[in-house]
Amino acid sequence: MGTISGSGAGEGEMGVFGESVLFEGVRGMGHAANHGAVVGTNDNQSDDAGPGVFGLSERGEGVRGVSTSPFHAAVVGTNDTAAGVGVFGKGGALAGQFAGNVEVTGDLVLTGGDVAEQFDIATQSVSTDETGPGTVVVLDGDGALTPCARPYDTCVAGVVSRAGDRTPALVLDRQARNVDDAGRRDIAVVGKVWCQADAASRAIQVGDLLTTSSRPGHAMAAVDREAAFGAVLGKALTPLDSDTGLVLVLVGLT
Repeated sequence: MGTISGSGAGEGEMGVFGESVLFEGVRGMGHAANHGAVVGTNDNQSDDAGPGVFGLSERGEGVRGVSTSPFHAAVVGTNDTAAGVGVFGKGGALAGQFAGNVEVTGDLVLTGGDVAEQFDIATQSVSTDETGPGTVVVLDGDGALTPCARPYDTCVAGVVSRAGDRTPALVLDRQARNVDDAGRRDIAVVGKVWCQADAASRAIQVGDLLTTSSRPGHAMAAVDREAAFGAVLGKALTPLDSDTGLVLVLVGLT
């Protein structure tokens, strides 16, 4: 048995302190229905009030919940205010991880601009530096990606995500947590993404269909509708009067 002390009557004192070298510092066991074995409450009314329960571990979970009931969750987070968050997660690599199915009964809000899919870059013929965000890419003979280099290429696959202020809302076939790992890139295949565009020979207007250009990694306005069949990248949402620059594109491969 460890030592337990409780008072907290004075300012700045703990209400309960528990310490043990080999066992739990504090353990609560309850036998009553609808009551917790351990309850933490903080009734401070300020906006920076402390948590009701705080857990910290140097090598293990900060807080762990285990339940053997088929009707109750191991961990429950509830916020009764209209704008509150029930559960919040923040992590260096992942904010949350689920080993199993996930059920959502309300809206799933994704703040990114596109749906992307990871592809391998054809590193034998092009460096990963040449396939930065906004690059228009096509499939090579092995199914890997390389920057487009000719007009109306029917092997067009999409645009490398993360250019400008847009990030993917959803990434499919993710095999690497870092988009620079293993020569893979997140390619926008649906949604809105900033794209490198070439308006040197013809201005790009809002609503123009876009296809691949002879300028490597760039899109251009598709003026030849017959040649554009099967080579359309998407539709321009912002204009580009001349030269080269970024155009916001609603990606839709057709």
